[in-house]
Amino acid sequence: MNDDRQVRPVRLGRRSIAALALVSAVGAVAFGWPLLAGGESSLSAHAQDAPWLFAALLPLLLGVVVATIADVGLDAKAIAMLGVLAAAGAALRPLGAGTAGIEPMFFLMVLSGRVLGPGFGFVLGSVSMFASALLTGGVGPWMPFQMLAMGWVCMGAGLLPGPDTLRGRRELYVLGAYGAVSSVLYGTVMNLQGWPYIGGLATGVSFVPGDPVGENLGRFIAYCLATSLGWDLPRAVVTVVLSLTLGPAVLKALRRATRRAAFETPVTFEPPRR
Repeated sequence: MNDDRQVRPVRLGRRSIAALALVSAVGAVAFGWPLLAGGESSLSAHAQDAPWLFAALLPLLLGVVVATIADVGLDAKAIAMLGVLAAAGAALRPLGAGTAGIEPMFFLMVLSGRVLGPGFGFVLGSVSMFASALLTGGVGPWMPFQMLAMGWVCMGAGLLPGPDTLRGRRELYVLGAYGAVSSVLYGTVMNLQGWPYIGGLATGVSFVPGDPVGENLGRFIAYCLATSLGWDLPRAVVTVVLSLTLGPAVLKALRRATRRAAFETPVTFEPPRR
């Protein structure tokens, strides 16, 4: 029997689920509350969200890690793997530097989330984006939003069906399809972060504070089609191509490392022999 079939993602316990639900709820509010803003005065504060969100995000991420450790018993091996994968993701991101949406980082994040599970994946995606921002000098008000969005991408990969049984080409097709969709959704969510307070836009795609949510969402869709789709689609294509071509080797390596790390094996101490 193939040993890869015996490797399961790091499971979610009640504490992990609660921590992920909390950080996701905070992120959803941070991204979406300007749509409910009543006017220019309340909207102007949205540009100052980033420091507060970053201050809230770090302890929440730590809470996800602590909850996962409490549920599963992760040890230094898991933290080491998190560091290695985050460094690899941060190193991949500058290769395309976002040019025309060419971001090879996405395929590694999707495959890592698939193997390591939603809780581990969320932390990995957020930490990788933080590390890449420090590496490329991309620190700015958008960074905490990028951390959240990439965390969701990795978490979604960990929630895909068939984590224990789906293997081979079918799994690659599922991961490729998810990578394509999540690449576009990532760009869409990040647009939502900046669009409400970008001035000088054409009336048809501008955010209008106080307008009904449905009307603003219609303008937002038009804004995405007019501005970012040319980056989101190439990102999706690159993610699919890399997932299908490099996916088998990367998945095998990740599952072998996870199996050898034996995250869920209880640690026992034996007295020294005399």
